[in-house]
Amino acid sequence: MMDFVFTVIITTYNRRDLLPHAIQSVLGQTFTDFELLVIDNGSTDSTAVLAKKAGAQVVRYTKGSYSEARNEGLRQAKGDWLVYIDADERVTPLLRQEILAIVTAPKYKLDKSAYAIPRRNIILGREMHYGGWWPDYVKRLYVRKCLKTWSGEIHENPDFEGELGHLDNPMVHLKHDNLHDMIEKSNVWSEKEALLLYQTNHPKMVPWRFGRIFLTELFYRLVKLQGFRDGLEGVIYAFYQAFYRFMVYAKLWELQLGKLNIKN
Repeated sequence: MMDFVFTVIITTYNRRDLLPHAIQSVLGQTFTDFELLVIDNGSTDSTAVLAKKAGAQVVRYTKGSYSEARNEGLRQAKGDWLVYIDADERVTPLLRQEILAIVTAPKYKLDKSAYAIPRRNIILGREMHYGGWWPDYVKRLYVRKCLKTWSGEIHENPDFEGELGHLDNPMVHLKHDNLHDMIEKSNVWSEKEALLLYQTNHPKMVPWRFGRIFLTELFYRLVKLQGFRDGLEGVIYAFYQAFYRFMVYAKLWELQLGKLNIKN
């Protein structure tokens, strides 16, 4: 088995429009002892073909959740270090240099086994600085032997040994481009969240809970985290976040009444 200094793992599904750009951002220069691994969650478009053309090793994995797909990347990777990115994320030149400096440093100089990377979130065509969207740290760089597993149906969480560090240079996250796609994704993810709440025997939904949920989320995003400072896009997205929370609990209400059947 060939060993690499590090492996970049991209987990994706039907992202032919985004994946090539994500790969190109990683391949900004020629690396030595570098592995590129794409975990394809059963794409029906040309995502896998484009990944292979870009020089990635493609692993088809359709057995479980997003966390389980990340675990498949962990199992398949040969690098001493692992870097996880998504198809809608971009590695900037400065971030690439910072990662390279860490993964190629002498082991005795390293006191961290995992690193969180800040993200510049582009939402509705605008980079968001408020509303909770900056610095938006995500844990994505690991010493392979220290990363044990990923878990979580909705928001994946890593279990690792050692201390966490924070990188200075951000990656770019093309989070949401338009309202149509946002609403389509929300319809899927809100059902997943509603089902998780239902399975934990959440208290029965009553009218006052809906108002509290919507207004609390709106105040948190728009006022407390100053989402209004990102202009009209920031205001729209704050209302969207409140609407999303409302959708989750409205679907929970349907589950409690037996009006909604969601396959686990």
